[in-house]
Amino acid sequence: MRYLIVILALFFAPAALAEDYQSSPPRQSAVDKDWGPWLGPYRAGIVAKMGEDFGEQYIYASQNAALPPPALSEKRVVFIGDSITDRWNLARFFPGRPYVNRGIGGQVSPQMLVRFHADVVALKPKAVVILAGINDIHGALQVETEAQIAANYRAMAEIAEANGIQPIFTLLMPVNNYTLNAATMLEERRQERVAWLNAWLSGFCADHGYGLIDYGPSLRDDKGLLKAEYTSDGIHPNNAAYAVMAPLADAAIGKALK
Repeated sequence: MRYLIVILALFFAPAALAEDYQSSPPRQSAVDKDWGPWLGPYRAGIVAKMGEDFGEQYIYASQNAALPPPALSEKRVVFIGDSITDRWNLARFFPGRPYVNRGIGGQVSPQMLVRFHADVVALKPKAVVILAGINDIHGALQVETEAQIAANYRAMAEIAEANGIQPIFTLLMPVNNYTLNAATMLEERRQERVAWLNAWLSGFCADHGYGLIDYGPSLRDDKGLLKAEYTSDGIHPNNAAYAVMAPLADAAIGKALK
């Protein structure tokens, strides 16, 4: 009996040790801060929902299910992005074009990566226009380095190419701090980080032959910021800005689809 106990102890010891094993280092919480009277409640609500569906794939699920496959001659294009894309009425500014809006306000690039199959690949477009990064820089939903954001860009491009979809990236757009509700815009979205990501995207698209859209030269004022007449809050384009952006996007799409 004594020998049997020893044998059983030796047999079960590795299993017991294995249960205590953990390859990853201990988790660390990011330093929190007071996000203010508006952003605080907004952030709390969206973070809670992200715990259930990080990519927020539920938002377009019914529209995706109802969208028929593209016709044989149809050159469908999906626009994926954050609120700058979400607020763009594509039917109004691109009449007759088979362009599909899959923007979601407040999103960061890792969320777009998570929903890329559901909101882009499954719709079988010829091309995808990707605009992401300005919310990543802000840091309210994700704390990311420039390299991590660039890795998300690369991953979306690789998924698109693997499914026969032409990637078209949009450089991060200018912002301004001209109004009271835009007073902290430049502090929260540091322009050196924007410049780094735009330089990386420009080189990345040139190296891989991807489409690239740069709205900046048409939207900036003499200070290098978003023209006051193109926004009411320092970041979101108004219809006057979208009217300027539309032909630039259409030209880049046409070039990419050739």
